[in-house]
Amino acid sequence: MSQRLFRAGALSLALSLVFLTDAVIAAPTLAAAPAPSGPTVKIDNFVFGPAALTVTVGTTVTWINQDDIPHTVVANDKSFKSRVLDSDERFAFTFTRPGEYAYFCSLHPHMVGKVIVRPA
Repeated sequence: MSQRLFRAGALSLALSLVFLTDAVIAAPTLAAAPAPSGPTVKIDNFVFGPAALTVTVGTTVTWINQDDIPHTVVANDKSFKSRVLDSDERFAFTFTRPGEYAYFCSLHPHMVGKVIVRPA
């Protein structure tokens, strides 16, 4: 009888370890997003800040949604478009040609900004 209880206990312990190991292996890990290497535009309180940014050709601009609700970044000329950005998500675009690039949030069209790109 005691041998049967020992086997049942050992089996129970083994199964517990298998489930625990699977849970640890399956647990998602959160990696920190790399810091942007160029200028950033903060999205907060329904505003792009700075509203206008001047950069040179080849510069990557990163938009960071620091608001509590989703936003997008869409160029008026459709040269770039982000997906919907939740809180703390980022969108980056590298400007390869000089010009003025007006943009807005497609979810909140009153939110506007502009990137002015000068020759290198």
